[in-house]
Amino acid sequence: MTAPYARYRRAVAIPAGMAVATALAFLPNSVATAAEDAQAPTAAEATPLSYVVNVKPGHGTSGHVKKAVAKAGGTIVTSYDQIGVLVVHSSNADFAKTIRTVRGVQSAGATRTAPLPSASTGDLGAPKVLSAAEVAAADAPAGQDPLQPQQWDLPAIKADKAHEKTLGSKKVTVAVIDTGVDDTHPDIAPNFDREASVNCVSGKPDTADGAWRPGAAESPHGTHVAGEIAAAKNGVGMTGVAPGVKVSGIKVSNPDGFFYTEAVVCGFVWAAEHGVDVTNNSYYTDPWYFNCKNDPDQRALVDAVTRASRYAEKKGAVNVAAAGNENYDLASDEITDPSSPNDSTTGDRVVDPSKCLDIPTQLPGVVTVASTGAKGLKSSFSNYGLRTIDIAAPGGDSTAYQKPEAPATSGLILGTLPGGKWGYMAGTSMASPHVAGVAALIKSTHPYASPALVKALLYAEADATPCTDPYDINADGKVDAVCEGSKNRNGFYGWGMADALDAVTK
Repeated sequence: MTAPYARYRRAVAIPAGMAVATALAFLPNSVATAAEDAQAPTAAEATPLSYVVNVKPGHGTSGHVKKAVAKAGGTIVTSYDQIGVLVVHSSNADFAKTIRTVRGVQSAGATRTAPLPSASTGDLGAPKVLSAAEVAAADAPAGQDPLQPQQWDLPAIKADKAHEKTLGSKKVTVAVIDTGVDDTHPDIAPNFDREASVNCVSGKPDTADGAWRPGAAESPHGTHVAGEIAAAKNGVGMTGVAPGVKVSGIKVSNPDGFFYTEAVVCGFVWAAEHGVDVTNNSYYTDPWYFNCKNDPDQRALVDAVTRASRYAEKKGAVNVAAAGNENYDLASDEITDPSSPNDSTTGDRVVDPSKCLDIPTQLPGVVTVASTGAKGLKSSFSNYGLRTIDIAAPGGDSTAYQKPEAPATSGLILGTLPGGKWGYMAGTSMASPHVAGVAALIKSTHPYASPALVKALLYAEADATPCTDPYDINADGKVDAVCEGSKNRNGFYGWGMADALDAVTK
């Protein structure tokens, strides 16, 4: 049996020939145990799973539903009455099927296909970390942080020019809904919002001090994203897109790297109720890459995350999400998904992306971000799709494909790493925080703007970018993706490249 593996939206593998120098992929580990080879338990002996049960929001869970949950063998872990989502654990293999028949239940489904807790994925790998010597040797012009010359992505969105006007407002907070944030990092500590930070992994908020931090063996992804957004302009390390705003950590990824629905729901609700202005979501909700509405379990997951993300927007947050790293055309009629469910046994399935949704990326109201490289072209890995992609921003690419101008040396994106380090990663996960940072600058400039207005300004101020046609990123004579649409809105770049300077001047 192959061990389950987490599909990190957060970084991508570099093409052959580049892997040794800039290895970024989080690699699965294949293991087998006697327990895994044992006969599956019967329904009566089934191991516990987690479920979301969706009911009418706003009035608390009715006694009728509570009794039905208990009768079906479920235990309510927590209830988000404001959006009508219950998180339930049950060892009854028929729990979802049973509870869906109960009056007042609108949808219900298992949030995973592996038992609680899921099996370990083993080693995760690491981004390309800058050595102490490289950090010490960093040299920058006056007024820049030491590593800023390596950040080709800042001038790509005119963030360097924006910083001459403003660094952003301390009254604006961007929540990094991710693998956790190391708030002790010298580039993050000055801007960290502790009150808006939490651990949501279980589906219930854990506010213990430091609960939002990644463990030593956990992914550094969330810390990298946080630095891209709001690394302080303090004479140390690098500079974020919005180095004057606050950043918080909402940890929703379990130790094995899975982002399950109950954790994501908790994350959005926490952000909604703690004054967050922007959320960054560089992941997809496990275990299904695409959640098909004709499947009752998957439909319930879409329902729960939709309710939570809409609630966050209703409370004032702009939700920004990464488009994904498989070079999929999300506007196509069908996509072959080889990776679901990723917490048990995967298998190829053909899905219609208009009916089977990548969540939260494809949810209504969410800003969907494609990635570009150092030459301003769609990154080789970035998903795309007309009327699916809203905006583009730097997420990096193989230096062999898109090499930056000197003095920058890597085509990847520099970010903060746990333990006071810095390193390079690439992916739409790195593009999304650039847009989150620009949205934070817009909110800083227009403090009373609603999420709808912030998004409207974000799109209106983007630099229109025409289709790359033909798109042959590796120059092998074959078209690697087809862009549809006009200069002002198309499948590769949406409304265009995010513009930080316009964000603070218009």
